[in-house]
Amino acid sequence: MLLHIVARGRIGRTAEAELVDRYLKRIVWPTRVTELPDTGGKSPPIDSDSVIVTLDETGDQLGSRAFAERLGGWRDAGRREARFLIGAADGLSEAERALATFSIAFGRMTWPHMMARAMLAEQLWRATSILANHPYHREG
Repeated sequence: MLLHIVARGRIGRTAEAELVDRYLKRIVWPTRVTELPDTGGKSPPIDSDSVIVTLDETGDQLGSRAFAERLGGWRDAGRREARFLIGAADGLSEAERALATFSIAFGRMTWPHMMARAMLAEQLWRATSILANHPYHREG
């Protein structure tokens, strides 16, 4: 299953970009990052069997193991893509929110969208390592 991050805003050569790259390189599943301008721009076409996940402050707050289980469930159900939408500084549009199969939040605090991208990359690495029984994730 492809893990596809579609994010508004250009991350450039920042510390956040280094974190995103570091974690995505560790993932053995196929990954892709698509950057769109803050407003407008054309999102890549969505397959009918894609799961659309929005990062939104109103989304579900999952633990890492629960997130991994959900990701594994989508994979095991034959989903071809899990697409994660990250809005620009002002968040997602209503049209983008309407596409969501599922929505997640990284807590109730507001996070800069570039940090959210780095945090998502780390959680994707953590989730895939949990599913592979890799010792990276430690609870307790």
